[in-house]
Amino acid sequence: MPSNDPRIDAYIAKSAPFARPILEHLRAIVHRAVPQTEETLKWGLPHFMAHGAILCAMASFKEHCAFGFWKASLLPDPKKILRIGDTSMGHLGRIQSLKDLPSATVLSPYLRKAAELNRLGTTARRVYKPRPKAVRTPTRLAKTLTKSAKARGTYEALSPSQKREYIEWLAEAKSPETRARRLATAIEWLSQGKPRNWKYMKDWRRK
Repeated sequence: MPSNDPRIDAYIAKSAPFARPILEHLRAIVHRAVPQTEETLKWGLPHFMAHGAILCAMASFKEHCAFGFWKASLLPDPKKILRIGDTSMGHLGRIQSLKDLPSATVLSPYLRKAAELNRLGTTARRVYKPRPKAVRTPTRLAKTLTKSAKARGTYEALSPSQKREYIEWLAEAKSPETRARRLATAIEWLSQGKPRNWKYMKDWRRK
C-alpha cells in the first residue's frame, strides 16, 4: 500500500473541484508504476521521491494542473508526450481534465524510466522546479500583523506557499464573524511560530 502524505491529502482537498480528480489520478498512476514511491511537499507542491531523489511533481492552479519530471531532459520520449523547454505548464502541457492526460499505459514507462535514472544516480542536465506564484498579503492581515512582532516575524519567514495557505484560508470565510475568528486564530498560530497546516506536520504534532 502506498504511504500517503497527509499534507498532499490537504493540498488536493483545497484544490479547485476540477483539479481534484486529476491530482488523485496522477498520484495513483505514480504509485502503481513505481511502488517504492514516497510522497513529500516541496515548495508547497506535491512531489514524489524514488531512490532518494525527486521523481516528479504536480500542481494545481485556478484553471489548470501541471505535472513534471525532475529529469525530463534525460527521458526517452517514444510517445512524444513531453514538452521540454518552457515548463511553466509542466511537461505534459496544460491539464484541465482527465482527457488531457496520456493513459496510464503510456505514462507508466516514463515513470519507471525516471525511477531507474534515480537508482543509477544519474544527474539531470535540466530540472523541473515549479515556479511559486507571487504572494500579495491582504491589507487587513498586513495591518493586524503590525500589532504582533512575533506573528509578523513568523509570517515573513514563511515560504510563499505557506503564506498563501493562510491567505486562502482567511479568504474562504463566508461571513465577517468567521473571517474575524480565523484572523484571530491565524495571529495566535503565527505568534507560536506555526504554519497554517501545522496540524498535519509530524514535528508539530509531537509538541
